[in-house]
Order: sequence, then C-alpha cells, then structure tokens
Amino acid sequence: MRLRNIAPKGLYWRTILIILVPAALLQIIITLIFLDDHWQATSKRMSQNVAADVALLINLYERNPSPETLADIEGLARIVRLQVELLPGAPLETQRCRSGGFPLDRYVWRPLEESIGREVFYDSTCPGQFVIIRVPVQAGVMEVRAFRDRVIARSGPLFVAWITGATFLICVVSVVFIRNQVRPIEKLADAMERFGRGDDSGGVFRVRGAREVRGATHAFFDMRARVRRLIDQRSQILAGVSHDLRTPLTRLKLQLALMEPTAEIEDAKRDLAEMEETLEEYLAFAKGIAEEKPGVVDLAALSQAVAADSARAGVDIAVEAQGPCPTPGRPRALKRCLANLIDNAAAHGEKVRVSVKGESDAVTVSIDDNGPGIPEELYEEAFRPFSRLDETRSRNQKGVGLGLAIARDVARSHGGDIALSQGPLGGLRATLRLPRPA
Repeated sequence: MRLRNIAPKGLYWRTILIILVPAALLQIIITLIFLDDHWQATSKRMSQNVAADVALLINLYERNPSPETLADIEGLARIVRLQVELLPGAPLETQRCRSGGFPLDRYVWRPLEESIGREVFYDSTCPGQFVIIRVPVQAGVMEVRAFRDRVIARSGPLFVAWITGATFLICVVSVVFIRNQVRPIEKLADAMERFGRGDDSGGVFRVRGAREVRGATHAFFDMRARVRRLIDQRSQILAGVSHDLRTPLTRLKLQLALMEPTAEIEDAKRDLAEMEETLEEYLAFAKGIAEEKPGVVDLAALSQAVAADSARAGVDIAVEAQGPCPTPGRPRALKRCLANLIDNAAAHGEKVRVSVKGESDAVTVSIDDNGPGIPEELYEEAFRPFSRLDETRSRNQKGVGLGLAIARDVARSHGGDIALSQGPLGGLRATLRLPRPA
C-alpha cells in the first residue's frame, strides 16, 4: 500500500495535512525529548531536596527517639513545608488510592531511596495537595506528607497545555485561510467542468484568491470566450453554406424534373438527394449546437422515445434501463446523438438492443446490433466525417457518413465520449458515456 493511495485526494485536505502533520510531529518531539528530559531533571532535583529534608528529620529522630524530639521534628518539618507523623507498628506499604501509580513517580522515589539509604513507600495517587512518603524507623514507620509542588514540577503540564493551545489556534487560523484560498480553485474547477460538458450558464464570476489562481481564472475566461467565438463561427459557416446551397440545389431539381427521364437523369437526382441530405444534417447540427440551452436530460426516457420512433419504422428494438439516468445536457443534441447511434445500428442489423445504466459519476448507453460489425482497427475510422467503411458496410445503406461523427461531436461537447467494441449480439456495440456531477 502506497502513501498516495491513503492520502487525501483534494487540495483542501492535502494542504491541511501539510500543516497539521509537521505541527503534530513538532509537538511530539518537544514533548517526548526536550520536555521529558527537562521534567526528569527538574523532578529529580526537587525530589533530592525533599529526600535530603526527610533524611535529616529521620537522622534527628533516630539520634534521640523521644516525644520531645518528635515534637521538635514536627516543628522543623512545618518550616520546610512537610508534615511528619510517627506510626508505631504500622506496615511500610499501604493500599494506594490508585493502582499502578503515575509514570513520573520513579523520578521521586528512586532519589529518595538513594538519599535515605533504605526502602521507601511513595504514593502520589491520592487526591489532594499532598504526596505520602513512608520510611521505616526504629519505632515503626515515619509518614511524611509533602506538598506536590515540592516533589513534582508543575511547569511540564503547563508547558504542554500552552503549546497544545497555541498549535490548535494556529491550525484553526490556517484552516480558515486555506479554505479561503481553495474556494476560488474549486469554483474555477466547477466552471471548467460545466463548460466542458457544454453548460455555459455560469457566466463570469468574481475573481478571488492568490495571484496564480487569479491568473488561471482570467486565462479560463479568455479561453472560454475564444471557444465561444469559434463555435459561433463554425455554426454560422455551416448554416450559411447549407442555406446558400439550397437555392442552386432547388434549381437543379426543377431542371432535372423538366427533363426527359433517362438513366443519367435518375443518377443525377439521386446525387442531388444525397447532397441535400448532407446539407440538412449540417444545418440541423449547427442549429442544435448554437441555439439550444442546456438542461437536465433523462437518458432512459430519451432512449425510449428514440427507440419508439425506430420501432414504428419496423425495427426490432428493445430498451433496458438500470438506475437513475439524469444528466446535464442539451436535449435535442443528445436526442440526435442517440438517434444517429440507433439508426446506424438498425441500418446494419436486424436486431437492436439498447441498455441504459446510471452510475454514481456517469450515465452509459450501450447500443448493440447483430450486424456484420467492423474490424477493431477501423473503429476510429468510423468516426471520421463521410466515412462509409465500404469494405465492411454496404454502400446501399442510407446515410452520408456523418452519423457517428456528429454523435461523437455531441458526446464530447457534453464532456463524454463514444467508444466502439464487439457486441454480445455478434455485431457492433456503440457505448455512449456522459459524466454527471456527484
């Protein structure tokens, strides 16, 4: 398993990770290395001071173990912030308030044993401001209660709290600023995705973010304007050429109709009809791209409608839909795309099956026929304009070779594509895949 497989994929979370990981590692290093060493050294010195006071009190008592000496020791202990009590016949160890003790207790009882030179019972688990130190003496056990701040350094936890709070505050501020920097990138990516699907309804939005993000946004606006002009110019050229050629075609048709019918005249009529059909396809395609506004299209319902039209023409066709199939797009353009694919399948096969499947990120439409199919090396050739694939398809079939080209152009203008493959019916399978936002 690689790190990139488990790391966040989004820029926002990756940037946060870049900030949080070093901050967490720095705090761990400071806590485990510097703070542990500092805490150990400080606690050891403090415990040695307490151990020296306890050892002095025990030596003073054992020189003259009497009630007067014990009273003097208790007074002296109060001066050094200790409380002393003699427990005759008591055991050295008692039940701790908390089993196991604290990890830092070893920094205290070990120096105590080394300074006093005898076994020591140490308990810091009981609530309150005292820790208990019990040392065996001649008359029993001497119990010494010491203030916690004399034994355990308080600077360590305070330092950890401060550095944790500061790190948390830095992370919160960083997350807010990162969010403000990532939001323009997300907005730009969303606008680019919509424009790639043919949805140009977003318009110009406010340019924000860092200088590089602003530059990328302005570059996108310029690119979108150039693409718009290119599409408009292409549509106008196609519409103009188609419109201008209709007049001479009409005159030629009238002249041929007035001539005596011969074989040559019939051939000329067929050529004119084919040319007129080509111009109609050009004009219809140009109008669909230039004029239609995007919306939400249900590809399952659209496939059913196109299949119903083909069924009325005598085509053996069936449609199967799985899952929700809405996707953003231009309804007329997508209908023309599906009609071209289904008509192409019906023109070369006796049976056509359409399968529509809605996925989380895309909608796929598969059109299968039981025709002769085409070789794999000619799949891309089939999408070229005016390509008829004479070696594998019959020249007598209807069409001028623009169906698949227009269908792929529509699919790619919506951010998708069309792929050809071997179908389960033995013929060709055309798969239309259109992405949709999550």
